[in-house]
Amino acid sequence: MSTLRGRRIYEAPSPSDGKRVLVDRLWPRGLSKDAAHIDVWPKSLTPSAELRKWYHAQGPDAFEEFSSRYEAELAAPEAAAALDELRKLVAAGPVTLLTASKDVEHSHVAVLLRVLG
Repeated sequence: MSTLRGRRIYEAPSPSDGKRVLVDRLWPRGLSKDAAHIDVWPKSLTPSAELRKWYHAQGPDAFEEFSSRYEAELAAPEAAAALDELRKLVAAGPVTLLTASKDVEHSHVAVLLRVLG
């Protein structure tokens, strides 16, 4: 089993999740903090509001362009430091990246999984 995976935050927590990391900038609607079972919430790893809005307007056909722009944002010092911390978590055991996005495969989570993998 992989030590790193992505899931929707609305799915029930699983013992195999390991550390649960919310990688969305905004708290998921309709979910209490107790129900979320979040271990870490590194907001600096999330896409900027501008990029998120741009991608939402473009749709999944723009995923490759979104990925390139997001990877450029991940190179910024604060995001790069958060990415290093996430790498340490992954090295220590299972980590699940959580998002409210309905399409995890075409979200920033997929980019993070690729960058960390």
